[in-house]
Amino acid sequence: MTNQEIAKTFWRLADLMEIKGDNPFKINSFRKAARVLENITEDIESICQEGRLQKVPGIGKGIAERISQLVNTGQCQDYEELKKTIPSGLLEVLSIPEVGPKTVQLVWKKLNITTLNQLEEAVKKHKLRDLFRMGEKTEKNILRGIEFLSRRKGRLLLGDAYPLAEQVVNALKGHPQVQKISPAGSLRRYKETIGDIDILVTSSHPQEVMDTFVALPQVKEVLARGPTKSSVLTNLNIQMDLRVVEKESFGAALQYFTGSKEHNIKLREMARGKGLKISEYGVFKGEKKKVAGGEEEEVYAALNLPWIPPELRENLGEIEAAKGGRLPQLVELSELKGDLHIHSNFSDGACSLLELVEKAKKKGYQYIAVTDHSQSLKIANGLSEERLLKQIEEIKKINKRLFNFKILSGAEVDIKADGSLDYPDEVLRRLDLVAAAVHLGFKQTKEAMTERIIKAMRNENVDVIAHPTGRLINQRDEYKLDLERLFEVAKETKTALEINAYPERLDLRDIHCKRAKEYGVKLTISTDAHQESQLDFIKYGVATARRGWLEKEDILNTKDVEELLRWLKGR
Repeated sequence: MTNQEIAKTFWRLADLMEIKGDNPFKINSFRKAARVLENITEDIESICQEGRLQKVPGIGKGIAERISQLVNTGQCQDYEELKKTIPSGLLEVLSIPEVGPKTVQLVWKKLNITTLNQLEEAVKKHKLRDLFRMGEKTEKNILRGIEFLSRRKGRLLLGDAYPLAEQVVNALKGHPQVQKISPAGSLRRYKETIGDIDILVTSSHPQEVMDTFVALPQVKEVLARGPTKSSVLTNLNIQMDLRVVEKESFGAALQYFTGSKEHNIKLREMARGKGLKISEYGVFKGEKKKVAGGEEEEVYAALNLPWIPPELRENLGEIEAAKGGRLPQLVELSELKGDLHIHSNFSDGACSLLELVEKAKKKGYQYIAVTDHSQSLKIANGLSEERLLKQIEEIKKINKRLFNFKILSGAEVDIKADGSLDYPDEVLRRLDLVAAAVHLGFKQTKEAMTERIIKAMRNENVDVIAHPTGRLINQRDEYKLDLERLFEVAKETKTALEINAYPERLDLRDIHCKRAKEYGVKLTISTDAHQESQLDFIKYGVATARRGWLEKEDILNTKDVEELLRWLKGR
């Protein structure tokens, strides 16, 4: 089991214990262990096998025993026994964003609600509003949460789907009978959530390729198997289809199966106007004369269009831009010079400053900004003023020893409910970069939240607004916010907006990136990494920027370090 899977078990165990009304100290110990497991960089299975579990801070004897059970058997005895005492439908109720363990306990004990459908019916009949600490507002929040849950079913985060597809593609790429291979569909367009995964290959021996595909360790169940197409259910419960296509049709098939549907419909309409027909097999003149299909570029060239990057293929003006020679030169991953939102072990990160430097150097960066949490965020071990100043001095000492690399001293500073910041201005002035963010109080009105963030942007020390809309994909909607007003003030104050590359966030989202660009607002692409491996999330932020039509000059951290520092000081 992975660290994240074991952590998830501890989170769920703590929730079930709270539903049952167990000892709160014991519940907190499990939640603390879950946080430790989420942030530890070393593989927990290796630590377990080497007998070092109790040497990990936050893991005592009891927790270590349960981790060992999970590593060795895939199950935790306490969790399995506790599940038997609670109706299974309550686990789905618990997955509603607006419903926590205490609410689940209350509706179960007082109203005998044990399923999602029963809860929805009770809410619609206003049966909850007379319960302790319930009311009309709570009922509305729960209904919104149920609607949100129904929207997200069956879709996997890009950050989970992409590595899975990459593993399969890499495994098949090494097969001697595979000539060309590529993912297609929404994954190739880097949509933030993925419904299923499509992979295309060319091969002169398709049966051998299918034999390898269905036997891969990522396959949980074979749904269908044929000579040119097989479908499987993966171990992440997402369907994956492998299609073998003719070499002469690979480009046409790749274009067709990449989509989007709306993009393809527009292309087919253009083709008909030119007396052509486009299908997954190629571009045809009349019934039989094939004029293109081997390469994807040929398909677009047959319509007198340049190749359109997959991230843009949503029928949002990309075809018109291609016709007029106005396609953007999309930002590339290789153009980023650094990451401007990283957490260290000074707050809730897992790595030391030097460990972060080494990882960043391996990625070819010139700099990173260490932006640990500010003092009000106690749950994330936020830095007091004294600890922040100590970190600034530590960064200065390290920078003196570094060659061709620089750590920028920064902070992710909480924006309080009234728009004031979590550190005084005299402290903020000592930082190279200030990223302000909302972490609490999400349920303010649209007007209040907008003014809250605008007030922070008008502080001359604030350089970036981190994860501006506060969403967590599949978990929490964006808070109410007047983004047009935000973009206006960002342009006026020269405040950058962040594209947070963390897969659960991708915030700003693609359509908002495009709108920010239209306003002339600068953006950053950063990972919000809390452990070393999460620095690799940057590719998802770049993909979001590309879907938002962003170019190199739109992104601050494509600048060299000296140019970036001049921009920050000259705001």
